[in-house]
Amino acid sequence: MANEFITVKNIARQLLPRLIENLVFPALVYKDYSDEFVPGLGATIQVKKPVILEARDFNETSGVSAQDVKEQSVEVTLDKLATVDVAFGAIQMATNVDDLNRLFVEPAAVALAQKINSDGLELYKDIPYIGGTAGTSPSALSDLTKARKLLNLQKAPVSPRYAVWDPEAEAKFLEIDTFVEADKSGTTEALRNGSLGRIMGIENFMSQAVKKHTKGTLAAGGTGAKITVKTAVTASTSVTLDVTVTSGSGTLTGTLKKGDILTIDNSVVCVVTADATAEDNEITVSVYPAITAAADKEVVITANHTANLVFHPSAFAFVTRPLAAPSGVESYVTSYNGITLRVVKGYDMKYKKEMLSADVLYGYKTMYPELAVRYLG
Repeated sequence: MANEFITVKNIARQLLPRLIENLVFPALVYKDYSDEFVPGLGATIQVKKPVILEARDFNETSGVSAQDVKEQSVEVTLDKLATVDVAFGAIQMATNVDDLNRLFVEPAAVALAQKINSDGLELYKDIPYIGGTAGTSPSALSDLTKARKLLNLQKAPVSPRYAVWDPEAEAKFLEIDTFVEADKSGTTEALRNGSLGRIMGIENFMSQAVKKHTKGTLAAGGTGAKITVKTAVTASTSVTLDVTVTSGSGTLTGTLKKGDILTIDNSVVCVVTADATAEDNEITVSVYPAITAAADKEVVITANHTANLVFHPSAFAFVTRPLAAPSGVESYVTSYNGITLRVVKGYDMKYKKEMLSADVLYGYKTMYPELAVRYLG
């Protein structure tokens, strides 16, 4: 007979706090959640964007100028379902809470958190505002001042601001005395969650899930070949590129990938928003933000890089909803601090095994890309 304490309710209540302790990215961004159950993966909901207001100087002569408070909504698809599934027989062998934690709770919490963090950090592909140097890991306080400057130029609110760095950047930063001293002002809870401390007004964190971007294969061939703008565009989110050569004929082949960074005429920077493939020596690609560029201007594609992120919470949203309990099986749904977890115990008729499943339904959305910087490494 199974131990009485090993119920899905008790497992869920043990697992959720451990999961939250291991999350980094969702804890730093705007969260949208409710107690409304949704049918499952692929559900689409309307999410209200955080309201952004501007602080202005008071003018005694003209008085105040009222701002319109406009609530905007965006559609978010709950397209991520992180799940951990095991044969329940191993869990039944647990004789106490420590066994339960060792066999399932701790490893499941880590696995779920890794996937949820990893999916969120894919949002770097939406960010065209860049700092740092591709292929060179951030390693100095000047990297923080540059990231701070970029956010300031984009008029991002000064507080709070967060940065999520890859392990290479963390190792470099921890060689700096300022970072070593920063942990003295932090809480032990923050340190357990991977915080490197607050420097230059930025709360810094490390995540092993920070992405490495590999650019598309687009290349120009021919004598003195360059990738260039084919036709001039004005305030456009689409641009066609071709090849210019100094003599003879040229070729343009390969692909651009979502997240590729294009720099036009050494001044206009944009991000590719959808994969595209060159045909007939040209390629038409969707970009953000809208750009203005003259014909024949050279286009440079940023090299492969690590995509660290520095941002205000309103740049991104983590959206989650509870999953309905399936019929005919034992299940329990629990929520805390914007995270909803479902645990289900059922029987697999095909393989004649009792199965235990823990899952989280969620989606991510970039709300205000101008409030984030992709800092290259």
